[in-house]
Amino acid sequence: MRTRTTKVIGTVGLLALAGTLVACGSESDTAAPLSNAGAASTAKHPEWSKYTFTIGDNGGDGSQALAKLTGVFDNASYKVRFARFTYGPPLVQAAASGDIDLGSVGDVPPITGAAKEYGFKVVAVNRSLTPDQAVENIIVPKGSQLKTAADLKGRRIAVPQGSSAHGLALNALKSVGLTPKDVKLVFLDPAAAATAFNTGKVDAWSIWNPQSAIAVKNGARILVKGLPPIDQTSSYYVASVTSLNDKAKRAALTDVLERLSREFAWAVKNPDKYAQALSQEQGIPLADAKTSLAAYSNRVTPVEQSDIALEQKLADAFLAAGQITKKVDVASITDNLLPAGYDSSKLKVD
Repeated sequence: MRTRTTKVIGTVGLLALAGTLVACGSESDTAAPLSNAGAASTAKHPEWSKYTFTIGDNGGDGSQALAKLTGVFDNASYKVRFARFTYGPPLVQAAASGDIDLGSVGDVPPITGAAKEYGFKVVAVNRSLTPDQAVENIIVPKGSQLKTAADLKGRRIAVPQGSSAHGLALNALKSVGLTPKDVKLVFLDPAAAATAFNTGKVDAWSIWNPQSAIAVKNGARILVKGLPPIDQTSSYYVASVTSLNDKAKRAALTDVLERLSREFAWAVKNPDKYAQALSQEQGIPLADAKTSLAAYSNRVTPVEQSDIALEQKLADAFLAAGQITKKVDVASITDNLLPAGYDSSKLKVD
């Protein structure tokens, strides 16, 4: 069972779902450079004033802090609030149940969610601007004797089940001829996995930034980098089927996504302020936020056939490895909200 409490803070609020979300807030006296974004579209749709959209973020990408910093939703006729999730699978489930309307996750949660027949769609891609920078890694503790992925045989690996890090672990093992049966996958959420890793209860940890970057700063070592061909560096926006199937709400949700893409385009061009937003939202030192900044430098685009092919390959690998029990057709869970050719990196922002 889930318990839900809601706290609305002006136009931008916070939805907290017990057990899956981490409370977050934002305070800033900085002027709002994007407060006129989307003014024309909002003016054409006064009926949007009846909507409140809940936006989920996976691990604190700075979206809520950036919304206040940039003012990107200030003139929207609808309201928005933000929900922080510790990792992707609960976010996809929340999209399916209607607890959120839109959210960003890694490459695996849409696959595991579809295998469970959750009602959601993949509607856009958050495409990395730094594809040579790993968003996540498999790390080992300081002093570990493990040198390569092959050394993971027989070892305990902490993994957030159904997450992108789960996919990294699966593909890293496959790349050296191993399967999940050759290791002990210890399914833990990020907080519990951090404790297990720091106390020596696991031999390795498959995890994203900033947790990976912070652990390495504190003495851990990267065993496997989360880079192609064994890992994707993009993430995916998912949306509620209920919202998508409502014509008026779908149009408004497209406006929400475009505003989010605009705030992240602004963030990429203002890295110092973006680092401050990440530091604030994630509750980490500014230096750690700057270290992991490359992992959050993205551009928003529609889902392309190449993305569907990569996701299908990953879905098939999960099925073959027994990590899901139902074949997933990725094309059937794709429903682009953005027009062909849309690319947030080409937006003009201050």
